Amino acid sequence: MENQKQVIDTLNEKQKAFTQDWSEYWHQYSSFDTWQFWFMVIIFFVPLIVLYFKLDRSKAFHLGFFGFNIHVWLGYIDRFGVGYGFWEYPYQSVIYLPNNVNLDASLIPVVFILMYQWILANNKNYYLYMIILSAGLAFIFKPLLALHFFMTFYIDFPYFHLFLGYLVIFTLSKVITDIFLHFQLGK
Repeated sequence: MENQKQVIDTLNEKQKAFTQDWSEYWHQYSSFDTWQFWFMVIIFFVPLIVLYFKLDRSKAFHLGFFGFNIHVWLGYIDRFGVGYGFWEYPYQSVIYLPNNVNLDASLIPVVFILMYQWILANNKNYYLYMIILSAGLAFIFKPLLALHFFMTFYIDFPYFHLFLGYLVIFTLSKVITDIFLHFQLGK
């Protein structure tokens, strides 16, 4: 037990030092006085404003629950990828929140919500259009982020891995949403 306490205390000290290093990095390279900070702020707030005006309010809980699922799974996968050093975000608007909150809590969930809303309204094939959206995010949007140093990869074939991650995320989100809709409707 004493050995375990020493190990956890050592890990805690390393975590504090690591957090301090990230804080210093953020102040030097990603703080309020950089255009990258303001770009990250924009990609957080603009999608939420668009969602406010475009959301089908008659399906707000349905779409919101789906979007929250997307957000949670993005956070888990992103935390895993960053934690294991597969990728990193050189710029963040809020250093004290995990991962890249701008993408995981706003931009990407909102894009998925709006696509899901369109699919429901037009009776389109969910999986086909979500695969197309996932491919666009993985093979077009994320490479643009990497090109402009908003994301850095440390693994081979990162975009394919991201694509697979999106497939898992939208499938799990749909299944969980459908289960809760089933409970709500009592079928």
